[in-house]
Amino acid sequence: MTGGSLGQRTASYGSLQLLNNNGIVGKPTSSIFTRKPSPKMLLAGSRDREKQFLLLVFCKFLGRRRVAMLLLVGLPLLIFTLGSYVLDKGSLVPYVSQAADDPAALMISRVKDTQKDRDSSTEKDGNKTQRPSPPAAASLIKRVVPLHHPCENFAFPPPPPPGLRRPGPRPCPVCYVPVEQAIASMPSSPSESPVLQNLTYIHDENPVKTETHGGSDFGGYPSLKQRNGSYEIKESMTVHCGFVKGSRPGRQSGFDLDEFDLTELEQFHDVIVASAIFGNYDLIQQPKKISQAARQNVPFYMFVDEETEAYMKNSSILDSNKRVGLWRIIVVRNIPYNDSRRNGKVPKLLLHRIFPNVRYSIWIDGKLQLVVDPYQILERFLWRENATFAISRHYRRFDVFVEAEANKAAGKYDNASIDYQVEFYKNEGLTPYSEAKLPITSDVPEGCVIIREHIPITNLFSCLWFNEVDRFTARDQLSFSTVRDKIMAKVNWTVNMFLDCERRNFVIQAYHRDLLVHKVSPGAATMHHQLVLPGTSLAGKNPGKRSSKRGKGEKRSGSKRHRKVAAGNKDSSSF
Repeated sequence: MTGGSLGQRTASYGSLQLLNNNGIVGKPTSSIFTRKPSPKMLLAGSRDREKQFLLLVFCKFLGRRRVAMLLLVGLPLLIFTLGSYVLDKGSLVPYVSQAADDPAALMISRVKDTQKDRDSSTEKDGNKTQRPSPPAAASLIKRVVPLHHPCENFAFPPPPPPGLRRPGPRPCPVCYVPVEQAIASMPSSPSESPVLQNLTYIHDENPVKTETHGGSDFGGYPSLKQRNGSYEIKESMTVHCGFVKGSRPGRQSGFDLDEFDLTELEQFHDVIVASAIFGNYDLIQQPKKISQAARQNVPFYMFVDEETEAYMKNSSILDSNKRVGLWRIIVVRNIPYNDSRRNGKVPKLLLHRIFPNVRYSIWIDGKLQLVVDPYQILERFLWRENATFAISRHYRRFDVFVEAEANKAAGKYDNASIDYQVEFYKNEGLTPYSEAKLPITSDVPEGCVIIREHIPITNLFSCLWFNEVDRFTARDQLSFSTVRDKIMAKVNWTVNMFLDCERRNFVIQAYHRDLLVHKVSPGAATMHHQLVLPGTSLAGKNPGKRSSKRGKGEKRSGSKRHRKVAAGNKDSSSF
């Protein structure tokens, strides 16, 4: 066709003749249309007429509806047959489909193709030089970063409408990748440690207390001069970090471990999960939703003292392999402190000393139940964020001075010790939290979960944080920001302080043992069914408690604050 005219097909040649403006067939002006048809064109026209005639007879014989049904059935069969033929002839189609969906697979295929080209070019050139074999697929996957992360468009749901009653701290949605993808996201090499490359620890069989305040034999009594010098970050450093006695941590050092356990703890692991119960203060919580890969490759270690071990044996929950479910029980002897809170800080902050050959660790307090796979937690809070240390911020308080007053009001520690510690930090330059500290979002962590990579700078941070706990109060929330800010002032390093509601997404807080005893005691049997309701207020209804009737201005006795005060007055407090 030429121009914008429509054509009409004739009955003889099957060619187009042009219509003029009046709709009358006219002779075409182009030389193409004036040419006589060739014998091939005549033959093609006759074949078209035969096909049209046969189709017309076929439709009249069967009917239009039957023809349509035959087409609907025949076309899918034809497509299926052709697809099967293509798949049988080679594996290209499914492999490309998989590679398109999986950037890691696509990258592996490209690496393999590149290696094949290199090998073929080497053979052609006659070069017999030995080339290193390509890395395994698993190691290649570790190095691949997906072009589009499945959680890149994830956003928190909108807040509830204003005016509704505040429900209290609750978990919020967290976007985790599948376990397989989380494992593939694990870095193949350690993260870079800024400035500090070699960290060693002070050993002293006869530590001497040279100052009147703070310190312990286990911690080595570091002086104020040594304390201040430990914040001068250099390429090689030697600092106090507990375990100052003995040939190695756990062997005649205080916090002693059995030789069989020491051998096991020296083994290499990419990831471990650790917790502790001292003073028989908590009931052991079994992790849930743990993948088969984590069950096979991630050890779960629970440190207990001899008192807790005796309870486990009497309750017949500790088997002959020193296991309670997923937890491998490690019994600690010759504990260094009389306060269970301080004993709990040893594995919490010094895991890198107990496990010298571990890359990543997740610490959870003994009262917590893990309900998300460890690989998914590490991917979400470390690897995705390019972080080496992660801890949640407090759900309500973000200022150390406010946290100190809350600790005193709740009876977490004696007021004089808290005041001394805060005043000491204030004289060093501690100020109330303000927007001037941004992008730091809080000075107060919720320290029941710690996620970290064991590299020199994070090990130093853990050591210095422990030294503050050893010198001052056991309330590690008060000393966290001081250690963090002093290190950040010297090197380019920071802590990933994620939301507390995100922490509540992957751990569930259980009741302490003393609260459970009250709930199942005689006379409180009607309350027993409420144990499965986290956050339910039961105080004020237990036997021995004051009447639930309240006068004017009296606060509700069952508030979470008052429950924590009761627990905080015990010698064996939570970690």
